[in-house]
Amino acid sequence: MYKFLICLLLISCSKKNDTVPVTPVTPVTPPVVKTTAKLMTLPSGWKYSVNLSNGFPDVVEAYEFDSLVQGTKVKAFAVAFNPKSGSVEFKPVLSAASKKLSEFYTQEQGVVYACINGGFFGGNQSYSLVKYNNAVLAANIKSVNRTYNGLSTPYYPTRAAFGINAAGDPGVAWIYHVGTGNDKVFQYPLPSANLSGSLPKPQPDETYPTGGTEWQVPSAIGGSPMLLKAGTVTITDTEELIDINNTTARPRSAIGFTGAGLVLLLAVEGDNPSGGYNGVNLVDLAGMMKQLGCSGAVNLDGGGSTSFIVNNRQTVRPGDNGVERIVPSVVVVKKK
Repeated sequence: MYKFLICLLLISCSKKNDTVPVTPVTPVTPPVVKTTAKLMTLPSGWKYSVNLSNGFPDVVEAYEFDSLVQGTKVKAFAVAFNPKSGSVEFKPVLSAASKKLSEFYTQEQGVVYACINGGFFGGNQSYSLVKYNNAVLAANIKSVNRTYNGLSTPYYPTRAAFGINAAGDPGVAWIYHVGTGNDKVFQYPLPSANLSGSLPKPQPDETYPTGGTEWQVPSAIGGSPMLLKAGTVTITDTEELIDINNTTARPRSAIGFTGAGLVLLLAVEGDNPSGGYNGVNLVDLAGMMKQLGCSGAVNLDGGGSTSFIVNNRQTVRPGDNGVERIVPSVVVVKKK
């Protein structure tokens, strides 16, 4: 009798187990890997970089170039992003002590997409504008000395800068810090027409050069000279009193914006004889930015300062014989 009851119990349990519903497993859909540029149409020789863009949101893309330009080998990398997306931050950074770009990158909190060297400097002091969240961290240099009538004489250049206004519109301008302090920044439709060796032009203010207005941008980075203005190659190195190997092939870096309002960062490898990459001059750099669709662009501190990290990868070989130079300022593109 006991054996019979145990058999019935086992049969009952077996039937219950057979009727337990099985939760269906939802198949995992692999992520779609983007293989072509969506933000912009790339010119000949440029291609969308799948590796450098891996994990980026749709509003950020990386591109690469490795081809002959007029018989010369040129290697370059670029990053474009939409400043109006609301999800990407343009962050100029100034360090109290100069350091390698890779250190800026790794020490920046949050998700960093790209980091490129900033403007000009001497020692541990930035000579180019660094402005972030309405705070001027460093000013564009207000005067430089050049020889006039055999004497060292101060000149007052209006140098180029790139900024993004509160609405997310990028722009470039020739600027000067007027009045006392550095907080009031004026932009001018044309640079002050200085010429080394000639009588210096007056110190810029609210009325000179003519047509000046206050430049209302929360964040900006300075450089020199202007490369593109209103879609035209406009290299104002003479007026900006900046003459640093401008006509020779060197590593270069630049920042600008396209007609569609995208921000573009560009670095060109140079000073690399073993790789055959000598770099480009300023005219070629301006031409590359224009070819990429930029209507405005500013030269950053090139040469040995050129360094560009994208998605935690060093792109161009650093210009100081492959060794990173320490710099006081960079531009960070990161997740907001």
